[in-house]
Amino acid sequence: MQQFVSYKNIEIAYTVSGEGNALVLLHGFLETSTMWNAYVEAFSKTHKVITIDLLGHGKTGCIGYIHTMEEMASAVFAVLKELRLRKIHLAGHSMGGYVALAFAEMYPDYVKALCLINSTARADSAERKVNRDRAINAVKYNHTQFIRIAITNLFRPKNRKIFAKTINRVKKEALTISLQGIVAALEGMKIREDREVLLHFSPYKKMMIIGKHDPILDVDELLDQTKNSDVMVDILPDGHMSHIENKEELMYALELFLKN
Repeated sequence: MQQFVSYKNIEIAYTVSGEGNALVLLHGFLETSTMWNAYVEAFSKTHKVITIDLLGHGKTGCIGYIHTMEEMASAVFAVLKELRLRKIHLAGHSMGGYVALAFAEMYPDYVKALCLINSTARADSAERKVNRDRAINAVKYNHTQFIRIAITNLFRPKNRKIFAKTINRVKKEALTISLQGIVAALEGMKIREDREVLLHFSPYKKMMIIGKHDPILDVDELLDQTKNSDVMVDILPDGHMSHIENKEELMYALELFLKN
C-alpha cells in the first residue's frame, strides 16, 4: 500500500514491504514504482524494500519546470528520514540510476551499496543533450505519441512482439504521467553532472547491470566506466528494460548485490 510524505508542498508516494536490511528501488523515466512489484514480492521476504515515485511520476507531484537529479535525490532522502533509515542498499533503473548517483554524492553516509541498472555514471554528451531538446519538443507537440514511441524503443527489437502485452501495460502506466513531469525530468537529465568518479573512489559496494543489446546505452562505454575499479559488472542478454526482458537474470544479479 502506498504511503505519502510531505516535501516542498507536494506529496511523495512510497511503499514499504518486509523487514531486514533496507533496499531502496528507484524507477526510471516514464516509469513508476509499480515497475518493481515482482521484485518487492521476492526481496521483501528477506529485506525491508522501499519503492518511491520520483518527482512528477506516479502519485508524486511536480515542484517546477526542471526536476534536477539532486532535487529528486533530496525527495528520496525525505522518505528515508520519514522511515528513520540510516544505511541502505540503493538500486536505480535508468534515470533512477542517475538519482541514485546524486543521492550517493549528497548523502554518502547513508549508502551501504549502490547498483546501476541500465544506467550510466556519465553526463549527457552534446549530442545527447540535443536529443533531449528534441524529445522535449516532441512531448509538447504530442504527449501520447511520444510516450508510445519512446517506450517501444527501450526494448530490444526482437522482444517487442514477445512482450507486446507488457509493453502496452507500461505505455498505459506512462500515460498517467503529466506533461510537466515528463518535461521536468528530461530537463533534469539533460543538465545532470558526471559522477563517474563515484564508481572509482567511493568505499561502498558497487554494481553495474548492463543490457548487451541496450538500444539507449553503449555497452563498451559503460564497461569503460568500470575499468580499474571494484565495480561488479553483470551483462544481461537483452535491452534497456532488463526488469522485463531479463527478469530472472536481474533477480539473480540483485541477489548477488544484496549479499555481504
